[in-house]
Amino acid sequence: MKTLYPELQPFRTFFLETSSPHSVYVEQSGNPDGIPVVFLHGGPCSGTKPDHRRFFNPERYHVILFDQRACGQSLPFGELEGNTTQDLLDDMERIRQHLKLEQWLVFGGSWGGALALLYAQHYPVRVSGLVIRAVFLARQQDLDWYAKDGANRIFPEQWQKLLDSLPDSHTGDLLATLYAVFWGEDTALQTRVAKEWLAWGALTALGTAYQPKDMEITGHTFEQIRMELNFARHRYFIEENQILARCGVLQAIPTRIIHGRQDFLCPLEAGHKLHQALPNADYVILPNAGHVAQHEEMIDALVTATDDFARQGGFGTPL
Repeated sequence: MKTLYPELQPFRTFFLETSSPHSVYVEQSGNPDGIPVVFLHGGPCSGTKPDHRRFFNPERYHVILFDQRACGQSLPFGELEGNTTQDLLDDMERIRQHLKLEQWLVFGGSWGGALALLYAQHYPVRVSGLVIRAVFLARQQDLDWYAKDGANRIFPEQWQKLLDSLPDSHTGDLLATLYAVFWGEDTALQTRVAKEWLAWGALTALGTAYQPKDMEITGHTFEQIRMELNFARHRYFIEENQILARCGVLQAIPTRIIHGRQDFLCPLEAGHKLHQALPNADYVILPNAGHVAQHEEMIDALVTATDDFARQGGFGTPL
């Protein structure tokens, strides 16, 4: 099995200034004359990590990572104003223009995969290829699976802990209650709920690899959760089923879709639907992998995808 490439350091970092208070952290590593690739992290509300550079052969790729607005090292952290999906797509295009790149390979998983597909639908001529992991289509049914009725049937114990952490005023609409909690003033309640909400996210993402642990809850934690909830409240700032409905413009873009069958956060149905909308795409189902890009089977598939693209300038049917 293929493993991550060796650790490497950026050769340049900068902040992309915008027409708003947001400054977007951008870094470049690998070969500045190599194949441009942009990595899109998940969330919304997460950030890039050093290991994200390691999915790409540093001799073949010009690797671009950035922290989406108000995430990671981007400033100001947690700012919700001027922080929509369209703003993120605009930032991506400004980064590409700033770096004077004609095209780039767009690589993203979960929310980052949704963002990759949306960017490609807006700017198809700028995308040389797509690698989409753990497909998230940002539909109402995807949100319901995670926060209403779906994953709770697989992990009822942690779901009950989450429900038990909520105030007595909870009426059954989990997201509405979470909005009230995290936009309220009771920090003790916010801390209690945050621990169980984060545990719920970790359990569904990691599955059998999940190990309960004490979590340090800080003001940043609350800001991160508010950002996640704000995107959910606005249905990710896109129309219902927009990603699937607009896949027609993506048919000529070389694409590899990679999804773990043990993904309990973004079920395989989403990958299946995306492949139906993109029948020319390679579709890789990993029998033992879950949601995160840490399982050895998932790492092998992702590194294989970028190696294949570097060798072929596209994708062939994976072996």
